[in-house]
Amino acid sequence: MALFDYTGRTTGGELTSGTVEAVDTSTAAKVLQGRNVTPLNIVQTTNRSGSKEESSEINFLTPNVSLEDLVIFTRQMYSLTHAGIPLLRAVNGLAETTNSKRMSAALRDVVDQLERGRTLSSALHRHPKIFNQLFVSVVHVGENTGKLDDAFLQLSEYLIREQETRKQIKSATRYPIFVILALVIALVVMNIFVIPIFADMFKKFDAELPFMTQLLLGMSDFFINKWPLMLIMIFLVVFGVYRYLKTKNGRYKWDRMQIKMPIIGSVIERTLLGRFARSFSMMLVSGVPLTTALNLVADAVSNTYMADRIITMRRSIEKGESLTRVANNSKLFTPLVMQMISVGEETGRVDELLAEVADYYEREVDYDLKSLTSKIEPVLIVIVAVMVLVLALGIFTPMWEMMGAYQGK
Repeated sequence: MALFDYTGRTTGGELTSGTVEAVDTSTAAKVLQGRNVTPLNIVQTTNRSGSKEESSEINFLTPNVSLEDLVIFTRQMYSLTHAGIPLLRAVNGLAETTNSKRMSAALRDVVDQLERGRTLSSALHRHPKIFNQLFVSVVHVGENTGKLDDAFLQLSEYLIREQETRKQIKSATRYPIFVILALVIALVVMNIFVIPIFADMFKKFDAELPFMTQLLLGMSDFFINKWPLMLIMIFLVVFGVYRYLKTKNGRYKWDRMQIKMPIIGSVIERTLLGRFARSFSMMLVSGVPLTTALNLVADAVSNTYMADRIITMRRSIEKGESLTRVANNSKLFTPLVMQMISVGEETGRVDELLAEVADYYEREVDYDLKSLTSKIEPVLIVIVAVMVLVLALGIFTPMWEMMGAYQGK
C-alpha cells in the first residue's frame, strides 16, 4: 500500500486536502469518492514510506529469491487457496510475511495487478526472474480449470524434489571441494615459505640442480616476485572463460561437456533426465498441450545441449511422429525407460509413466551421489601422490646427491 496526497471538493463545494492510503491512484480516487469527496489532484507521496520507497531498497546487493522461498510460497498458497481464502487476500498476506525483499516486492506488484483485474498467471509472468515460464504455465492451467490449489500443490512437490536433489549434490561435492582447496593452499604455502629455504641452501652449495628442482625453484620465484602478474593472468583467464560461457556456442559446448565428464558426467545427465521427466509429467497432468509442454521443459532442464534435443523431439512430434519414436531417436533414454514411455503412450498414461521414469532416475541419482565420494577419492589420492612425488624429486633428490658427494670426499 502507498500513501497519496490529494486535493478535492466535498459535496458542499468546499476545498479539502489530505492523505489517503491505497494501492494506486485509481483506487485512491474510489476511496475518496466513497468519502463523498470529488478528487481534483492525487499525487503519491515521496517523503513517507510507500511502495516506491520500498522498491528503491532493492539493489544488486539484495539477495535473490531462493528455491526455498519458492517452496514456502507454493506450500502457503496451496494451503490458503485450498482453505478458500480469497486470492487477493492470500497474496497480500504473503507479501507482508515473507522474509525475502525481492519476493515481497514482487508479490506487492502481483496484488496491484490483481486489483487492476489481471489474472494471477499474467501477474506472475511480469517477474520471470522469480517465476519461470513453467511455473506460470501451471498456474495458468490451474486458473482455467478451477484447480488453482492443485496447481500450487504440484509446484510445491516439484520444487521440493528439486531442492532435495540440490542438497544431495552439495553434500556429495563438499568433501572433494574441501580437499582441492586444501591442496591449493598447501601449494601456495610451499611455494612462498618452504621452497625458498631450500633454494638458499642449494645456492650455498653451488651444485648443479636437476630439472625438477629448477622447475620448483622457478615456480616459487614466480609466486614470490611476480605475483601481481600471476593475479592478472588468473583474472584474465577467469574473465575470458566467463565471457565465453555467456555466448551461445560456449554455453552449448560447456553443457555438453558436463554430461561427458568422467565420474560425474553420468550423475549430471541422470539428474537432468529426472528433472525432464518430472517437469514433463507435471505439465501433462496439469493439462498443458504436449508440444507446449516440451517447450517449457526444455527451459526447465537448464542445459542448452539437452534442451536442443528436447526441441528436436518437439519438432518431430509436430510433424506427426509418436512420442516413443522421437524419444528413441533422441538417444537420451535407456531401453528400460523407453519401454515405460512406449507403454504409457499405448495406454494413454504417459503422465503416470513419466512420473515413474522420474522416480527411477531420482533413485539412480541418489545412489550415485552416495557413492560419488568413494569414486572421487582415488582421483584425489593420485593428485596428492603426484604433488608429493614432484616435491620429493625436486627437493630431496639434490640433497641426496650432495650428501653422496660429501661422503665420497
